[in-house]
Amino acid sequence: MRPHELKLLVIFDVIMTENSITRAAERLSMTQPAVSNALARMRILWKDELFVPDGRKVQPTTYAKNLWEKVRDALHNINQAIEPEDFEAKSAIRTFRIALPDIALNTLWLDMRKLFEKEAPGLNLHAVPYTIACTKPLLDDADVDLVIGQSNRSLENICSDHLFDTSYVCAMRKNHPLAKKPLTAEEFALAQHLLVSLSGDISNPTDQVLQQLGLARRVAFTVNSFSSALPIIKESDLIAVLPTDLLHNYVGSGELAITRPPVEIPHTSISMLWHKRQSADKGLIWLRKHIKQIFINRRTHQIEKVLKFMKT
Repeated sequence: MRPHELKLLVIFDVIMTENSITRAAERLSMTQPAVSNALARMRILWKDELFVPDGRKVQPTTYAKNLWEKVRDALHNINQAIEPEDFEAKSAIRTFRIALPDIALNTLWLDMRKLFEKEAPGLNLHAVPYTIACTKPLLDDADVDLVIGQSNRSLENICSDHLFDTSYVCAMRKNHPLAKKPLTAEEFALAQHLLVSLSGDISNPTDQVLQQLGLARRVAFTVNSFSSALPIIKESDLIAVLPTDLLHNYVGSGELAITRPPVEIPHTSISMLWHKRQSADKGLIWLRKHIKQIFINRRTHQIEKVLKFMKT
């Protein structure tokens, strides 16, 4: 391979990663016209359009996707071997993209913004919608740098770091008929339930536990974000099983009745996940360290607040 072709592959790799000529230019410390000129040379050399405009982004052609699949890991390994990337948060100019559910975003985003303003003013942080099924495709295709979500099984080429185990409580409006006495499993099953389903599925571990007891519940409503559940619960007869840390702003306010579920609902393991090709990325190592610390600090306070309220 001739040297200029290797340089073009490096630029190609960054365009594929960023899905944007502008962002690729920023990351490569090149002008946008220089990146556009390099792309024009790629199109001639490889006899393919490679990228087509899509609003402010570009979308790769099938040829580009196949080419990237063959060269991206090799390029990363060569780059790491020849010139290991340094990362200075104060001077770094970079955009991180994280797929995560809204409950994790609400816990994390404000503290991350404060951190960036103080220590890393050139960094951007973009949120991407999350479902369990999208984890591996997003990381394989480099659509995101990191996923925060469930990790119930081993995924090929995907690394993970456990963050926490989510526990659950039962929530309903303050004057709900079931809020006046200890809730039995039978009453719980007969109630009308609101389910938070990020994927659209209407069955989860709660239903499996009920099935083992010979019971079934009616899922009357579903929503696809945790923040959407609370306004509905507050003003309806629906009840919901929700993560404990979601409710810390509502304890003591009298807006909701919060109790322990009458059945034992398994905890959910939440992790950070990333592709193994980025394990040595010093920027992501820095990011993961701060994310983990924020979750430890914030969730400890949130859960203690909810559990203390439930004991009173």
